[in-house]
Amino acid sequence: MSDEELMHIALGVAQDALASDDVPVGAIIINKDGEIVATAHNERELHNDPTSHAEILALRRAAQQLGQWRLEDHTIVVTLEPCPMCAGAIAQSRISTVVFGAWDEKAGAVGSMWDLIRDPRSLYKAEVRGGVLEKECAQILKEFIQGVRKRD
Repeated sequence: MSDEELMHIALGVAQDALASDDVPVGAIIINKDGEIVATAHNERELHNDPTSHAEILALRRAAQQLGQWRLEDHTIVVTLEPCPMCAGAIAQSRISTVVFGAWDEKAGAVGSMWDLIRDPRSLYKAEVRGGVLEKECAQILKEFIQGVRKRD
């Protein structure tokens, strides 16, 4: 599947976060054969857990599914540029490729504010492809934020 097709799947997963009033970010992890190994959406509100970002949950589920923490030859596709916590976890998991949709100019750690995954000082580096279906990924976040502001 193409990056765009995979991002459409991640966007579908992101929609599921709305049921628990979580920020709609979705992540999927695929293996080298293009098979989906794990999916997750943000669950911070659902579990009152600041680490329950879509990427972290997807990494945990993939590692559990595969019975190993090393996710070499796997790709993570996420609707929003990973934050520093998630970028660090992605690097620690040895993910080979990171594909993301919307850029996060305030907290992005894969090219916007920082570039933890491709920093020359990093022990492990991954290929990064950002801006995939950027408008669609940004729109779901924008609509969510506007809805939250209307309630407040």
